Amino acid sequence: MLSLIPLGGLEEIGGLNMMVLQYGDSIVVIDAGLMFPEEDMLGIDFVIPDFSYLIENKDKVKAIIITHGHEDHTGALPFLLRLVQAPIYGTALTLGLIKEKLKEYRIEAEMHPVKPRESVSIGPFDIEFIRVTHSIVDGVALGITTPVGRVVHTGDFKLDPTPVDGELLDFQRFAEYGEKKTLLLLSDSTNAEKGGFTFSEKEVRRAFEDIFARAKGRIIISTFASNLHRIQQAIDVAVMFGRKVILCGRSIVSNTQIALDLGYLRIPRETWFRIEDLKDLEDKDVVIITTGSQGEPMSVLSRIAIGEHKQIQIKEGDTVILSAKMIPGNERSIGRIINHLFRRGANVIHEKVSEIHVSGHASKEELKLMINLVKPRYFVPIHGEYRNLATHANLALKQGIPKENIFILDNGEVLEIGSEGVSRAGKVDSGRVFIDGKSAGDVEEVVLRDRMRLAHGGIVIVILGVEKLTGSIISGPDVISRGFIFEDASPELISDVKAFITATVASLDKEIIADSQLLQNKIRSSLKKYLRNTMDRRPMIMPIIMEV
Repeated sequence: MLSLIPLGGLEEIGGLNMMVLQYGDSIVVIDAGLMFPEEDMLGIDFVIPDFSYLIENKDKVKAIIITHGHEDHTGALPFLLRLVQAPIYGTALTLGLIKEKLKEYRIEAEMHPVKPRESVSIGPFDIEFIRVTHSIVDGVALGITTPVGRVVHTGDFKLDPTPVDGELLDFQRFAEYGEKKTLLLLSDSTNAEKGGFTFSEKEVRRAFEDIFARAKGRIIISTFASNLHRIQQAIDVAVMFGRKVILCGRSIVSNTQIALDLGYLRIPRETWFRIEDLKDLEDKDVVIITTGSQGEPMSVLSRIAIGEHKQIQIKEGDTVILSAKMIPGNERSIGRIINHLFRRGANVIHEKVSEIHVSGHASKEELKLMINLVKPRYFVPIHGEYRNLATHANLALKQGIPKENIFILDNGEVLEIGSEGVSRAGKVDSGRVFIDGKSAGDVEEVVLRDRMRLAHGGIVIVILGVEKLTGSIISGPDVISRGFIFEDASPELISDVKAFITATVASLDKEIIADSQLLQNKIRSSLKKYLRNTMDRRPMIMPIIMEV
């Protein structure tokens, strides 16, 4: 019996991608991604899947297969490898990016580089790597032969007829899997709601050429550090217009160097300059490629926008290009950066006003073509929110796959596939683990709720010294407020709160005063009600009782 267990990526877009295939005592993990925090995840750096099932079955994990080098498919690896040791398989660039990431966490792992059309045998699984086109170089889909039949996992893909590196999606191999009678197709649903075909990456070059032709001053291009096709196109157009390229930002410099070393990127020696050379170059000759397209607070572009970058200050006549999609939830921070840049005299170009970004994911017509190429008996949409999965499932239905053979799964839900058919078989532990710093698992939902309360209502700390025997107040109450009111501007309110606490304690029995926990609870509940009734405010209240 083959078990399919998604641990992430089926209830969210752009994150937590992780799929488990299990047959007997052998487990293969496909991808291990992170997700960047949503607006209500205060103080969280990023989110990873719950690995509980893999930890419980760590002796069965035979391999981790990574389809491509994006963070939403690789970012959780440092945390997974601390708990589950298994060899990693991926293409050369993918492993190069992973090695750099693991180095940050001082983790070593066994790695096996593979090439498209190569196959590896891992336990009962024969896994073939099939080239796909995406917004990062060296992406692959997986053709997996199992004891119960063939499974195709598309990874992230689109059908780009003119990819920057000239490496087309391997239509022939997908069609051959269709002719061989594929049992199950797992297919990327990110753009399932988008009609037609996704534009080729080459369309971005045309937009770059138009902007470069009109720009009189410096050009600053912000994009994802992993989008090497976009970086290559910016470099090629810079060469075309005789401009010099400066790469700025740790991640973009690191990724570029890895890609150069592996032969995935080309920069003429006379074109690549250091940030220190900026002062010696004329503005009309400069192109700066950097990170920060999502408004990240500490990114290079953010620091440039607010005037805090040491070497780059915005000048009148600068052109800033945000060549990336606005990830949902980041619109406000991106908008702030755009406003700052305009205020400082820059001309800002982003996806809402120019075709300077195209998606790396297949739209409806491409998804339909993939289904018709592979001709699966069963279909499971992956990578998306429920609405994306449902839309993709409906596309599969219209392509002739019977409704009973289409399964929309939840994270953690087990799908069992055997000789007698397919069935849902309960759930395993799954969910989200919040990362604050470099530790995992010490920030729970209750901590986030507390952070949200602090953010919305602030905190009131009450410090009270009480004589245990007599129940009399010997010091305080002192009231400290943060994020609730400005104490120096509201002395009357602070005085009223102190008087209320004093009266509340005076009205209590000695048994309650003698028990610091009961006294804390009483002060908290009474003051909470008082502030709600008098001010309609709900701060977090923290009483501190000192007994003598």
